[in-house]
Amino acid sequence: MTGKLVEIDDLRVAFRQEDGSYAEAVRGVGFTLGREKLGIVGESGSGKSLTGRSLMGILPKTARVSARTLRFDGNDVLSAPAETMRKLRGSRIGMILQDPKYSLNPVMRVGRQIVESIRAGDPKIGKTDAEKIAIDMLEAVQIRDPERVFRAYPHEVSGGMGQRVMIAMMLVREPDLLIADEPTSALDVTVQARVLDILDELVTRRNMGLIFISHDLGLVSRFCDRVIVMYAGQVVEEIAAKDLENATHPYTQGLLNCMPRINGSLEPLPVLDRDPAWLAETGGAK
Repeated sequence: MTGKLVEIDDLRVAFRQEDGSYAEAVRGVGFTLGREKLGIVGESGSGKSLTGRSLMGILPKTARVSARTLRFDGNDVLSAPAETMRKLRGSRIGMILQDPKYSLNPVMRVGRQIVESIRAGDPKIGKTDAEKIAIDMLEAVQIRDPERVFRAYPHEVSGGMGQRVMIAMMLVREPDLLIADEPTSALDVTVQARVLDILDELVTRRNMGLIFISHDLGLVSRFCDRVIVMYAGQVVEEIAAKDLENATHPYTQGLLNCMPRINGSLEPLPVLDRDPAWLAETGGAK
């Protein structure tokens, strides 16, 4: 195991347009990740999810992906054979997609789906043993009645329960890296706090790396170790999470100023007075 789980340099993702040209959605992203919690924030369309999917190798075939470096624990993701990436996904890298409850197969019981994940990683594990592992993991993510949830269909569990089921499914094979793409966006505050506690405890205990993708700067500043701010497909600022409120980039400052205030102020939200390309490329310098 190397010191750096993830090494990315000049990652670019482009999609073919109707006229045959390519439009870049991710433009020169670069960062490294160890066994820590890295937050990636930015508005919709800034390239956060595409960056995570690039690392997993699950972008659509229409995407054109290039990078100077795109490595996971020394493995070159771009040049790795399909079989190598299949073995890395799930066993070494797990990803919780947006609205994870709806990533579950609606016609299969929850337990069967977790068991499939376990046995795909190690076919030597028998069905009975896999079922026990699955139930133990459901209990580990604080599901009160794991046997009932194991037998349930996805539509029979709540949103918060669905989130925890997906966390269990991703962690059951003990990956070294977990990519969580807005795993708490549809949850109320109480359930959100519980899910974050589960992730924090499991990441710490298993010594994993975590990429936490979110719109919520306040949440990320409390939960993560470092934060990357993305805008217009680029990283515009990287900062320690505890220092996020002192960020210097105009876009990051704009995001912070748009956070709701408890005092109910009706002042207009701040507006950036330059186009996205200029702001990303210049850092907002006047």
